[in-house]
Amino acid sequence: MTVPALDLGDVGFDRGAHLLLRRELALLPVGGRLAVAGTDEALVVHLAAWCRREGHELLPADERDGRVRAWIVRGRAGHDRWAGAERAGGSSPAGLVARPPAHWGLAARGALVESGGPAVPFDFDRKETVWSELASKLYLQAVARQWDPVAAVAWDTPFELPAEIEAAVVQVMTYLVENEQAALVIPARLLARVHPHFREVTQLLAVQAADEARHVEVFTRRATLKGDELGTSSVGGRASLMSLLAEPDFSLASFLLSVLGEGSFLNLLSFLDRYAPDPVTRRIVTLAHQDEARHVAFGIAHLEEQARADPAFRGTLRGAIERRHDALADTAGINADVLDALTVLAAGEWSPAAIARGHAAVQVLQAEMLDGRRNRLVRLGFPADEAADLAALHTRNFM
Repeated sequence: MTVPALDLGDVGFDRGAHLLLRRELALLPVGGRLAVAGTDEALVVHLAAWCRREGHELLPADERDGRVRAWIVRGRAGHDRWAGAERAGGSSPAGLVARPPAHWGLAARGALVESGGPAVPFDFDRKETVWSELASKLYLQAVARQWDPVAAVAWDTPFELPAEIEAAVVQVMTYLVENEQAALVIPARLLARVHPHFREVTQLLAVQAADEARHVEVFTRRATLKGDELGTSSVGGRASLMSLLAEPDFSLASFLLSVLGEGSFLNLLSFLDRYAPDPVTRRIVTLAHQDEARHVAFGIAHLEEQARADPAFRGTLRGAIERRHDALADTAGINADVLDALTVLAAGEWSPAAIARGHAAVQVLQAEMLDGRRNRLVRLGFPADEAADLAALHTRNFM
């Protein structure tokens, strides 16, 4: 039988000889022999060190072997290294496993995972805890619809507003920044706790955090477009947002933030689009609305799947609403300056009749928010009357 041979020519270990050797040895069974030829002066010395490290046996060449410098007998080390290795599921969503083990760590889904190594614990390591079949589609949509705050908004559009109207815009933008900072922190925190096996979810959360960072940027930029000072921040508003940050559960955090809070913000952004007194404000709230709609869609899809799998899950959602309501019962809720600013924007001027119209428009906004929360709760399987009661318990701070 012909013994395999590899002629390295003048290529030594300083120029990649190990790759050629490893490729040839992989074709041999354990105990198989490979003749190695080559003209590099240090070849045999480097071969000896490399074989020790790789677990192969090196035999000296017989003088009768001509150009053969040495023989390598394939050892078991490379073979045994992958004994017990396992696939980390499959690369596509169809290859998800229900609970990826901690020792898979940061391995790519579908990779062959060498046994041993450190376990990397992740809090959210169960498919039912984080997954939605819509995650892949929403991620692709999110990537396709990213927008550049500089290119997407004509910041230099000329306009001048009465001082009171501009002050109202600044106050609303200040409020939006505060809420969007909470909406940025929450997905960022959740992202770090999700097992990377569910990469579509981690990718979607990363884009969601990027969306919120962009919203913070454009709302801040609009607030300071005509001056340097921002509006006010109330204790009650910050307390409401802190209650969101305090929720440790993935599904409940998504529920309170995306389904209830950001769901209500869709109504608010639509309101601002309707009553925006200038083209820059209208443009940024329109862009933010398309991002927030995607966040709400993921939250609803994820929770719908959980509710279908476990009808008792709705009781958990109910408890989260009631706990948050009780915790905030003694707070003032939304900053009164924000409600006044929304009224002024809807009024457009300071006449009594206009202010009355603005006040009525804000009342309609709050009713629309209530209807939206109720409808989303019905989608999650709550009876209509219970959904109405729970929707009414949502924080007065909107988010």
